[in-house]
Amino acid sequence: MAVKIRLRRMGAKKSPFYRIVVADSRYPRDGRFIEELGYYNPMVDSDGVRLDVEKARKWIASGAKPTDTVKALLKKADM
Repeated sequence: MAVKIRLRRMGAKKSPFYRIVVADSRYPRDGRFIEELGYYNPMVDSDGVRLDVEKARKWIASGAKPTDTVKALLKKADM
């Protein structure tokens, strides 16, 4: 099972809101997931990222691969 840390799109049309989730890479983007780590709101200018860094570290240590976008968000969250 290839586990990824990726974004799950939520919100209305032209008003995106993303949840940062851990999911099997075979599942669809907005489908089933294993655990929710936080959220990302690109529509706000200030801090639109909330992330549980400890859970993210645990998943990365156990082999989960973050996507490029999530990697940038993790860097922004001082991980």
